[in-house]
Amino acid sequence: MGVIDELLQDVPLPRMARVRQIFPDNAIGDVEAALRAELGQPAIAALVAPGASIAVGVGSRGIAELPLLARTVVDELKRRGARPFIVPAMGSHGGATAEGQAALLATLGVTEESAGCPVRSSMETVELGVLPNGLKVLMDAESMKADGIVVINRIKPHTSFSARIESGILKMLTIGLGKQAGADACHRLGMAIMAQNIIDMSAVKLAKAPVLFGVGTVENSYDRICRIAAIPAPEILAREAELLVEARANMPRIMFNPLDVLVVDRMGKEYSGTGMDPNITGRAGTPYVKTELEAARLAVLDLSDKTKGNATGVGLADICTRRLFDRMDFAATYMNHITSTILPGGKIPVMMDSDLRAVQCAIKTCNAPDMGGLRIVRTPNTLHLGTLMISEALLDEARQNPQIEVLGEPADWAFDAGGTVAPF
Repeated sequence: MGVIDELLQDVPLPRMARVRQIFPDNAIGDVEAALRAELGQPAIAALVAPGASIAVGVGSRGIAELPLLARTVVDELKRRGARPFIVPAMGSHGGATAEGQAALLATLGVTEESAGCPVRSSMETVELGVLPNGLKVLMDAESMKADGIVVINRIKPHTSFSARIESGILKMLTIGLGKQAGADACHRLGMAIMAQNIIDMSAVKLAKAPVLFGVGTVENSYDRICRIAAIPAPEILAREAELLVEARANMPRIMFNPLDVLVVDRMGKEYSGTGMDPNITGRAGTPYVKTELEAARLAVLDLSDKTKGNATGVGLADICTRRLFDRMDFAATYMNHITSTILPGGKIPVMMDSDLRAVQCAIKTCNAPDMGGLRIVRTPNTLHLGTLMISEALLDEARQNPQIEVLGEPADWAFDAGGTVAPF
């Protein structure tokens, strides 16, 4: 037995109970019908000219119903006589290669077969202008060959800054369709001016690129679409700002604060651009995002399969496992961090050989004043927060909250012989 095992083997783990956090469920019942209705608005339909080639920007986020959204937009464009094709709108993701971005779209369920149109992936860009601060405004070359451009994206709070416009249609237009070079330009002067860069760069693109409209979605706390809006290009800025307020109100959260230890089973790009959403964990790579949760220690145990080794944001945790480390694709991870210029999330946390030791290390180092009353929450990821595991000391608090349902009695953690924790 090694010295770390000797140091941690006797750290006791509190019993954990399963609870359900109850959020408003205002999901749209028929997403396809709602989207078709939005696309059928006269102000939107009039923008689609018969015979026009239209680039449809689809990003790298695992947003709800993405294959359905892409297929329906493509189908409606075809119905009006247009010739749509899909372009990956994901900045530096997918390893910043054309092949990697097309492959990443496929893992999200968006292919030529699923969408019913070609996918044209390229990292080539064209320059549309230069901002007063010297930053170039770059646009995907394939999109600029089209007669029109449509962008599909979820509108949500950003993970690195808080502002009037954060993550949504304009960010995808600016960074996603800027490809790696455009994303690099937008991030070059840091997050302090990122919000303004997105607005200024998107203004240039809206003026000089054939952007027709954007399709924005808002998701509720259960990762389901609760709002769809098709927005003509001149109205995107004002409408997206309104939808961001709605999106923030619909975000899930951990209803226990502060915490001694937060354990996240899996991180990945389909859950958040930073693998673990700082709006949930309270851990951000910049001082420009407002967070609420306070957790003395954050331990992350694994990467999701869909993230394909991209561990962007892992450095925001205090502790990770060797299993997670062994699955990391450092090129993909570092490409994200170098492009964004935010390096803290790319660092390697204290690494433990098993889930058991990672949790024990978090407990031993959390400096809780009462080790018998540890406040611990375990979540499967930072997107799906309906069901959590909480330590026994939080049960009274849970029972007093009408938005929390206790689902079972406290029980010991379940680890296999190798120290891997049993899934939820």
